[in-house]
Amino acid sequence: MTVNPRHHLAAASAGAISANVVPHLAHGVTGKAFPTPFADPPGVGDSSPVLNVVWAGMNAGAVAAVVFAQRRRVPTPAFAISYAVGAAVAALGLRSYFGRVRQTPMTARTHPTTSARRPG
Repeated sequence: MTVNPRHHLAAASAGAISANVVPHLAHGVTGKAFPTPFADPPGVGDSSPVLNVVWAGMNAGAVAAVVFAQRRRVPTPAFAISYAVGAAVAALGLRSYFGRVRQTPMTARTHPTTSARRPG
């Protein structure tokens, strides 16, 4: 069975989406707020723990759909390597992004115009 670039892309995408499941599920089940695309502003403001669990579930469903579509290729080393590379690259990217977002004071994350003002 030959593997074409679309199969590598599908496997890497599944790995990348899998990496996104972890922080949202972890924050959701521990009862902590965390940014999701449904926050205000999207991806920056915090969402409720319940919404984080829902977002993690949506991501897990997307991974399941891609893996199911690629089920004949899942046992191949090419799929596993592409999946792992996608997961690692996404994990590093998510770590960098959320590291910056989480270090920004909450008022600056939710209200960009108030970050320049000083209280008092």
